[in-house]
Parts: sequence; C-alpha cells; structure tokens
Amino acid sequence: MTERTALYVYALLPHRPGAADGVTGLDGRPLRLLPVPGTGIAALVHDASPAPFQGDDDQVRRWVGEQSQAVTTVWERTGSLLPMTFNVLVADEPPSSDSGSGSGSGSPGKGRSAEQRLTDWLTGRAPEITAQLEELAGRCELRVEITVDRTAVTADDPRTMRVPEAQLAGRSAGMRRLLAKQREQDVRNAAGQLADTLHAEARHRLLSVAEDFRDRGRAHRAPDETDVLSAALLVRNEDIDTVGTVLSELQSRQPAVRIRFLGPWPPFSFTDDRHSAYEER
Repeated sequence: MTERTALYVYALLPHRPGAADGVTGLDGRPLRLLPVPGTGIAALVHDASPAPFQGDDDQVRRWVGEQSQAVTTVWERTGSLLPMTFNVLVADEPPSSDSGSGSGSGSPGKGRSAEQRLTDWLTGRAPEITAQLEELAGRCELRVEITVDRTAVTADDPRTMRVPEAQLAGRSAGMRRLLAKQREQDVRNAAGQLADTLHAEARHRLLSVAEDFRDRGRAHRAPDETDVLSAALLVRNEDIDTVGTVLSELQSRQPAVRIRFLGPWPPFSFTDDRHSAYEER
C-alpha cells in the first residue's frame, strides 16, 4: 500500500512566482508555492506526512518560530499574505472502499491528492480570500506593550515614600511588616490609578492611527511593573513611524512609562479565522 502524503500549509497569498525561492520552514524543509488555477492566489506549502508535528514545549516553540520566520520572509516579498495557524495539514484522500452496485467485484477508487483537495478548497473560497488579501496589502502588524514602573511612578508621592529607618526604631517586627504591606498596597494603588488614565489615552491615540486594534495578553512584564496596555495594531506601512511618534510622546510626558514596540510583521492577529480552519476530518 502506498503511504499517504500531505501538505503542510503556511499561508495563502497572491501568486508571485519565485516568492518562496530559497525559503525553508520547519526543520529546514524547502517551501514552494501551490498556485490555484484561475484565481491568482497560491498556498505556501511543503510536503509532509499526515501526522501533526508534536514535541516538547521547546521543540514546538522552535517550530513556531521557524514557521513565523518563513511566513515573514515571503510576506516581505509579496506585500500581502494570510498566515495559517501551526499544524495545518491537508492529506491525500483515502481510497474509496465503495465497490459500487454491480457484481460486487469493483476495486477501491483512488482518492484525491493533497494538492487537489487543497486546490478545490481554495477555489471555492477564492473571492473572499482575494478580497482579504487586497484589504491587507501594504499593511502590517505592530505590537505594543505599555507598563508603568511602580518604583518610578511613586518616587515623589508622600503616600508611598518609605518610612525612614529612624522612625521604625523600637517598633515591633510585626508593626514593621504591617507598615511594609501598607506601603506596598499604596504603591500598587497609585500605579494602578496612573495605568488606568494612561490606558484610555494610549488606546485613543493609537486608534487614531491604526486601522484595527486587538487586545492581547501580556507577553512581558517585570515584577515591579503594572500593566497599562498590550495590543496588536494593523497599520499601513507608511504609518509605522507615526505609531512610534505617539509612543515617544507618551514616554517623554510620563517617565515612569515602559514601552515595548515590536514589528512590523505579517498580520497574524488580523487574519480571518475561516482561512485558518482547514482541518483533517
């Protein structure tokens, strides 16, 4: 029996011959474009076995990083692309076991290849895929994380200043612990109040530049920081510097602010989930 094969799908994109030349994916596998005839779109793929890629956490993180890098490289060449999620596999169709209604001696029918299955699926969705590729052309994803440094934001606040050691002389260890806890809570409250104010301001300013905005979970935060905002932005390529200016102005007015500004990347957070939902059944 011939072993079933599959395609690992990285992204959907406008068909640009040569866009995948020299690009490798998971474990160095060479990527290629699978064009969809009559549509102007293609899938970025490599040949694979039907089994999903499985491993420990470190290995999966490495694979995800390799996939992200490959998608980013091709996106930079094409200007528009719809990334797929990790482990999207399209396998050869299994042979049919139906022998028909004749004498019962019919042989199993050969199923469609992985390429044909994927091409058929994309052909039926070509208009919506093409429309989204056009909407995302010339646009990128930026990620912004803003926190406030609790030490810096409360340094001059009399409510949160550390009690001098001289004033603690003679006090019990229990009282010292209580005062320390009270101060810690005051520091957190003061930082939280500032964070709430900054969140509304930063969100408003960023939305004035970005075409779309998605809240994200915090990726990085030091123990002495309070969250303000963590978001993915969809912006036109020519507006990247404007986002940087907005963040620089916020930083200059609020020295306690800490900003992480990442990208540009393909629109990982802004791809229609329906285009990432091809799963073997």
